[in-house]
Amino acid sequence: MRRGNVLKLLGLIVVVAALVVVSINPLKNPQTGIPLGLDIRGGVHILLQASPGPGQGAITNQDMDTARDVVARRINGIGVSEPNIQVDYAKKRLYVDMAGIKDPEQAVKLLSTTAQLTFRDPNNINKVVLSGSDVKTAQAAQNTQTGQYVVDVTFTSAGAKKFAQLTTQNVGKQMPIFLDQKEQTSPKIDEPILNGSAEISGSFTSFADAANTANMLRSGALPVSLSIQSKEVIGPSLGADSLLASLNAAKWGIIIVLIFMVLMYRVPGLVADFSLVAYALLVLWVLWSFKAVLTLPGIAGFILSIGMAVDFNIIIYERLKEELRSGKSLRAGIDHAFNRALTTVIDAHVTTSIAAITLIIWGSGTVQGFAVTLLIGIIASLFTAIFFTRYVLRLVAGLKAEQNLKLYGA
Repeated sequence: MRRGNVLKLLGLIVVVAALVVVSINPLKNPQTGIPLGLDIRGGVHILLQASPGPGQGAITNQDMDTARDVVARRINGIGVSEPNIQVDYAKKRLYVDMAGIKDPEQAVKLLSTTAQLTFRDPNNINKVVLSGSDVKTAQAAQNTQTGQYVVDVTFTSAGAKKFAQLTTQNVGKQMPIFLDQKEQTSPKIDEPILNGSAEISGSFTSFADAANTANMLRSGALPVSLSIQSKEVIGPSLGADSLLASLNAAKWGIIIVLIFMVLMYRVPGLVADFSLVAYALLVLWVLWSFKAVLTLPGIAGFILSIGMAVDFNIIIYERLKEELRSGKSLRAGIDHAFNRALTTVIDAHVTTSIAAITLIIWGSGTVQGFAVTLLIGIIASLFTAIFFTRYVLRLVAGLKAEQNLKLYGA
């Protein structure tokens, strides 16, 4: 038995086992793991219709893209990560899915408010001196003297200069502050404010209300007016019992496949099972790194790609048995099996990849999620089979100069 091969095999087993242990908590943690979609966690689906603001011309595709980005930042600001936002450029609509949200009404208010902040000239209330573009950041707070909930605003360098000039020239006067054409407050300017900050108070009934306004100001103003066309609170497509039953079915299905591979192909089947563990880790970490939202169709794509990875091994191992029966040595048989089966396998994977790419380009929503997961699985299965499985099988074959070929299905 060759000591080098044994050490390499043991090292691989230890590394893969350690990765499995290390991956369990990060990947399943709701906060840090792979985000779950609306159909699994439940949430809110909202249809937003865009219309031109006051004095605005036709809505452009760039306006819609900017609106999508602003909406995404606002949703992230309330702790809902990775919202699914689809843009319909032809009908000027946004389709927003927010999984796991606890307060639908808060989300509706947050998304439909334009958040155009303006500081007006005390001598001419219609004259805008500063706008939301001059705001650097905004934070909710509570005034320690009055007890009112307020929003503390910090201006950009250019905005700070404008604000200093405005307050210097209008000491003793009331400065109107508007949000979406509605006057929020009109504080008296007691002295010039030169530190580049201001406090907005007035109609905030709670700290959460002030925090929402601060979030909207940080996210930026919407370039268009958005109105709620429809709102639907969606429960999980699978209830807790159904989800548990589905997971159990998937678990037993995978176990049966793993047992079948060992019974049918013996040592190569055991290597294939080991490779499938590495393959599953690779796919899950790629999904996590891309911040992909896992939906039920996405899970279906992942399971389908596992089946394709198993098919890849079956094609190679059947070819290996033929090579061994023809009298080739184990090492030569492995090399010939991989080389001759590679063309067939790549052809099959390329055609499936073309179908997945087509769905990504022209599909939408959950169809795209299915296609993305499937495409990632196809690439990962090719990688693990061509490099990982072949390498492990050659290590196993090199453990002894002579091996019983019955252990390899021949």
